[in-house]
Amino acid sequence: MLELTGITAGYDRRAPVVRDAHLSLHPGESVGLLGPSGCGKSTLARVAALLHRPDRGTVAFDGRAVTGFRHRAPRSLRIGVGVVFQQPRLSADPRLRLRDLVAEPLRATGRRNEIGSAVDALAARVGLGADLLARRPHEVSDGQLQRACLARALVLRPRWLVCDEMTAMLDASTTAALVGVVEEYRAETGAGLLAVGHDPVLLARWCDRTTRWDEIVKH
Repeated sequence: MLELTGITAGYDRRAPVVRDAHLSLHPGESVGLLGPSGCGKSTLARVAALLHRPDRGTVAFDGRAVTGFRHRAPRSLRIGVGVVFQQPRLSADPRLRLRDLVAEPLRATGRRNEIGSAVDALAARVGLGADLLARRPHEVSDGQLQRACLARALVLRPRWLVCDEMTAMLDASTTAALVGVVEEYRAETGAGLLAVGHDPVLLARWCDRTTRWDEIVKH
């Protein structure tokens, strides 16, 4: 179980963007977090993904509180969470070809021997052909790059997925394709999903339940 309890977080302790937030996610469950742009959803998503240390509050996995974030988080927890961000061009190294982008987590965890088979399988799953894998981010569309970013998030087979406005910059067909990939992966693995967004129709169709931002934070 993933539990966020009393989370206060931001980038200036004097003006936190998240105040006393509470959210829980069971294994295999998909939860939509609905709220307007700028309310703090992305900051909370980064806390859940162990990419941002909260000023106060607790993040717990399976009842055990996390004590380190980013590179200080235990490796078993870091590789257990896959993240897809809203803007793929800000989360992709422009120097890397898409094949190397997808393979980044495998190299970082010393699993180079898995790169060939894992990258090819995931590329096929997300709809990237060999020609696209050989290109760099500036040579592909936002939708194609986001497909690669989703493949990168799945390559270590995480137990939890955090999709922060993953489809906000995509057309309807690409949105449907990537949501389909996530759901196929979850059906296979039992992974839990936190889907952050501002489209109530999409979240209602995608998730088991949807929670509004004003229901989880202190005002």
